[in-house]
Order: sequence, then structure tokens, then C-alpha cells
Amino acid sequence: MPAARRPEVRAYAAEALGTYLLVFAGPGAVVIDAVSGGGVTPLGIGLSFGLAVMAAIYAIGHISGAHINPAITVAFAAAGNFPWRHVPAYVFAQLTGAAAASATHLLLFDNVARLGSSVPTDGAGQALGLEVVITFFLMFVIAAVATDRRAIPGTAAIAIGGYVALAATFAGPIAGASMNPARSFGPALLSDTWTDHWVYWLGPLLGAVAGAFVYAYVRHGKTPRLERAGVVEPEAPELTRT
Repeated sequence: MPAARRPEVRAYAAEALGTYLLVFAGPGAVVIDAVSGGGVTPLGIGLSFGLAVMAAIYAIGHISGAHINPAITVAFAAAGNFPWRHVPAYVFAQLTGAAAASATHLLLFDNVARLGSSVPTDGAGQALGLEVVITFFLMFVIAAVATDRRAIPGTAAIAIGGYVALAATFAGPIAGASMNPARSFGPALLSDTWTDHWVYWLGPLLGAVAGAFVYAYVRHGKTPRLERAGVVEPEAPELTRT
């Protein structure tokens, strides 16, 4: 089968494009806020992140599941909701999409506002704690609307995008509210801003895995490793059958 016709290749491409959209709009709002002298505002930046996630879910959720986040991909796999064999390609696609978006910002605006890089404002420990907590609830929401058939149909994009906007608005000024290693990687790579960058990998990964397991326990009364057969796969039917 030609590579372009293989469902997993299409899913990888969708993840790259979805992550490009997220980083182009989210950190892009930070860049344009700086260029315009505050024209976007902190609330506008938070909404940009949330609306970008919402749009990506509607656009590619039926193709790849719209993870657009390495921490979410790893958490889905750890909880038994996603094949581990696809994790490296998903993460690579996400990082590639993020880097391409930041390269576009650099080309259009130069290295303004460090391209929206995630940097702690009051210490790595505080930022790490915030990233763990806000990503925990992000994954808890995602698991609820994406893996539980009892959830109200058609609400995943609104619920997830709304939560991202909420977290980015209230936690962004302190920790950057990344919740997403790819979102932090793209701007860091293209602006060469690596200050406490590890926070934006460790925090989201810990929070997302914990969120997936806690929701599975709340839903089933057992952890995913003890009840894998009862876990519903996220919406990427072509991919999860390969």
C-alpha cells in the first residue's frame, strides 16, 4: 500500500498539522501581543490557545484523535487506550509541527518575545507544580469526553478547548501554562530559550499520566493496568485497527 494511503501516515500528518495550528495560534498570540504593544491581551492569549485546540479537535479528531501533545499521547498509551507502537511517530510529528510553526513566527516577526517560549517567572519548582496540576485536570477532562461513551456526544472539542483556555488564562502569567511539551519545544528550539525547559516535559508527562489513571479509577474502580479490556480507545478508528 502506498505510504500516503496508509491510515497511520495520514494520522501522523494530521498530528503535525494540528500541532502546527496550536503553536501558530497560541505562542503566536504571545508574539503578536508583543508586536502590537498589548493588542491581544492576556485574556486573548488564553482564548487563542483554547480556540486553537477546539478547532484542531474538530478538524482532525476523526483522523488521529487530535492528541497534538506528547504528554497526552503517552498518557493514552500508558492507560491502555492507544497503541505504544505509534507513540514515537506521534511525538515526532507533534514536535515537527510545533517547530515548523515557530519557524514561521521567526520568519515573520524575528525573535520577538522569545517566540512565546514557556519560562518560569518565579522558580522551576513552582512552575513544575502548576504544570503537574493543570495537566492532570486537562487529561482528566480529555479522558472523560474521549474515552467514556457515556459522555455527551459532540462535546469533546468544547470541553477540552474551554479547559485549555481557562488554564492558559489563569496559570499562563506564572508558569506559561504549557501542559504540552511540543508547545514548549517549538518556541524553545527556534528562539534558543532553554531556561528550565525540563519543567515543560516532566510536569505535563506526570500530570497527564496521573490524570488518565485517576479518571480510569473513578470510572471503573480499577486502574487501567488491571482492567485494560474495559477501556475504550480514543476516536481514531482507522489508526487503532492497524
